[in-house]
Amino acid sequence: MLKSWRDQKGFTLIELMIVVAIIGILAAIAIPNFLRYQAKSRQAEARTNLGGVFVSEIAYFGENARYGSYQEVGYALAGTSNRYTYRSPANGGTAGSGGAAAVDLLPAGLGGSTPENTVVPSAASIAGAGIAAAFTATATGDIDGDPTNDQWHVNDGKRGLQFADVDDVTT
Repeated sequence: MLKSWRDQKGFTLIELMIVVAIIGILAAIAIPNFLRYQAKSRQAEARTNLGGVFVSEIAYFGENARYGSYQEVGYALAGTSNRYTYRSPANGGTAGSGGAAAVDLLPAGLGGSTPENTVVPSAASIAGAGIAAAFTATATGDIDGDPTNDQWHVNDGKRGLQFADVDDVTT
C-alpha cells in the first residue's frame, strides 16, 4: 500500500495555495489598471461629442452670425447610452444654459442624475451689436461611481478638449 501512494502524481495543497496566491497578486495589479483604462475610454465619449458640438456651433455661426443652443444648431446625441450630461448656451446664444432638456441640456442616459457643470459662461457680444462672439459647451459625468464628477468643456476656440476641467480618473 505504501508503494501505491508514492506512485500517485498530483499537486499538494501547498502548491495549490501558492498558485492561488500568485493569481490573487496578479489580479490585484491588473484589475485597477483595467478599470482606469475603461474610464479613460469613457472620457473619449465626452471629447468626441464636444467635438461634434464645436462643429455644429461653427457651422451655425457661419449661417446666423451667432452661436446657439443644441436645439438651434440641430445637435443631438446618437442613442441613449451617453454617460455625460451636456450643456450649451440657451436659445439665442447670449446667455448661460437655462437647463431646458433637449434645448440646451442633454441629460445623461446612463446611471443616476448627473449634476451639471456649475459654470457655463454667457456668450459675449461684439461691440454691443448683440452678436454672440463666443460659446462654451460642457460635459459632466460620473464615469466611475465615486463622488468626483468628470468635467470637460469646449469653446469657440476649440480649447478644453485636451485636458479635463476635473479629471475623475486621476483624482
